[in-house]
Amino acid sequence: MGYTMREVAKRAGVSPATVSRVLNKTQYIAPETERRVREVVRQLNYHQNVHARRLATGRSNLFGLVISEIVNPYFPEIVRGFQAAAWDRGFDVLLCNTEYQPLRVESVMRKLIESDVRGVAIMTSSVEQSMTTELTAAGIGLVFCNLAPAAKLISNISIDYQHGIAQAIEHVVALGHQRAAVIAGPSDNRTAITIKRALVEGMNQRKLNPWPVLDSNYQIDAGASAVRIVLSQPEIPTVIFCGSDLIAMGAMNALEEAGVRIPEDVSVIGIDDIAFAFLARPPLTTISVPRERLGTVAFEALDKILKLKRKRGEEYYLGTELVVRRSTARARQHRLQKPVPALAD
Repeated sequence: MGYTMREVAKRAGVSPATVSRVLNKTQYIAPETERRVREVVRQLNYHQNVHARRLATGRSNLFGLVISEIVNPYFPEIVRGFQAAAWDRGFDVLLCNTEYQPLRVESVMRKLIESDVRGVAIMTSSVEQSMTTELTAAGIGLVFCNLAPAAKLISNISIDYQHGIAQAIEHVVALGHQRAAVIAGPSDNRTAITIKRALVEGMNQRKLNPWPVLDSNYQIDAGASAVRIVLSQPEIPTVIFCGSDLIAMGAMNALEEAGVRIPEDVSVIGIDDIAFAFLARPPLTTISVPRERLGTVAFEALDKILKLKRKRGEEYYLGTELVVRRSTARARQHRLQKPVPALAD
């Protein structure tokens, strides 16, 4: 049989309001009281009726999380961090994918409003602030990543790519590299643009004079296609900086197929430090982005907005760090022959 919150409260010797506070973690409860309530909940196998709760409080139990695509290994750790923080406070998560499609973004925004979410973390560059005005108009809190300054109902998390990129550039300079190439992300993606600018400016300052500087999408095959262009240059660089680990792994695969040794002939550096980066052969030197922490901070930022009387958002900052593995080594001293025939389609 099903039990009500009132019956749980009676057996635990507390009020229904106390049971609600324990289950939803909305207020401090004495440890002994919380232990007693949770023991009764366990004994009765009690589960909250979220629909009844919504009718009683006039508020949903949902927070939204918007990402580009779940198959991209950049996002699962963000989802894990966000979801864990939400569940710890008694909330559920509505996960939405944009698939980089404008029409899909419009559908996602409608779905979030229809679901009466309390707040939304937009962790993808495929959603612009102008697309979210209906959310804030409905009183829904938002947190972006590398987009808008804080405002009412809006917080922003800035990732300091500059720090990790500066470390990576100093790393290759110390290894004697003087010729570098860049395979960045999409030319219309704000995060990719930020990373490319930091790479090019940093290399120019250290006189690496990057060439070529290419754009690609966040796919393994895009990195492979870009490498064909890199290897067709009059002088092949000794190191390739990639705008993501997926791009880097595609580049490494194409280099290997062309008979180019990594890192003896060409060193490769990625960005993100996804799980597969460690499993690459050789393991990929990369700039680590604390993505699980990003998800946790995103939820905490939303939760804080909604608890403030004026609903004013804040600015948050996360750092990056270089992780050195075996895909980088001292620059080769010989001129590398162009392996164009091996790369022909």
